[in-house]
Amino acid sequence: MSIHSKARRDAKKRKAAKAVRAPAPAAIEPHAEMRDRNGQLLGGIVRRDGEWTLGLGGRIVGGSDSAAKVLIMLKRAAALHEREGESVQLKFSPALSAAAAQEAADRGLSFEQFEAEFEKELADGQRTSLDAPSGGNEAVH
Repeated sequence: MSIHSKARRDAKKRKAAKAVRAPAPAAIEPHAEMRDRNGQLLGGIVRRDGEWTLGLGGRIVGGSDSAAKVLIMLKRAAALHEREGESVQLKFSPALSAAAAQEAADRGLSFEQFEAEFEKELADGQRTSLDAPSGGNEAVH
């Protein structure tokens, strides 16, 4: 047996031990996507560590515990593209739709009513955060 063989075995052992000690990366679950007519991804929503995260144009623009607010923001982005003459396709997971509907129902509203209230808040400039009532990460919109 050569000296180099032992060195390789020892390196493999160290690497395996390091991998066992390293924390597992958090799972990222895709829940919504917005694509242009060519199928190019323009934006989307993922869930990671219990937080809904909105990405647009290859950048993370905000995150929140509120599925409904993040979904509304993605819908706003889609509407902006439509107003500029670019058709887009939105797809949502059943889990995101259910979470958003449940959040609205918990406040005694339909999702459409919740959306209208949130749109009014955004238009009035009263709250600029995706998650103003319960705290959370600031978002740019």
